[in-house]
Order: sequence, then structure tokens, then C-alpha cells
Amino acid sequence: MTTEITVEGMTCEGCEDVVVEALEMADGVESAEADRSENSATVEGDADVDVLVEKVEMAGYDGSA
Repeated sequence: MTTEITVEGMTCEGCEDVVVEALEMADGVESAEADRSENSATVEGDADVDVLVEKVEMAGYDGSA
């Protein structure tokens, strides 16, 4: 299953890396990608969307589903 969430506050490649690492810590995530130009992250797997948003926010970014 593919889930896309909105992530605001990413300004560089390092930010994308931080978001990806945070998302990959959630149970059920097979892979994750972040795109600062689109203000989004795409996750493959069966992780709960609320948990994904929480991981993004714990990393210091604004997330929403």
C-alpha cells in the first residue's frame, strides 16, 4: 500500500534524509521517500498514517495526512 503525507518545513536534501529516516522507524514501513519541492513524503507498506505523521513531527517538521 502506498501512503502520501504532506510534510512542510523541508529545505534541503538533509531535511529529506531526516524525514525518510524518521518514517522508516515506524512499524510497517517498507520504504519511504521525501520530496521537499512537493512538500510530501511517500511511504510503501502498511504503517498507520497517524503514526507516520507523528514520526514526521517528532523529527521537527509539520506533517498531515
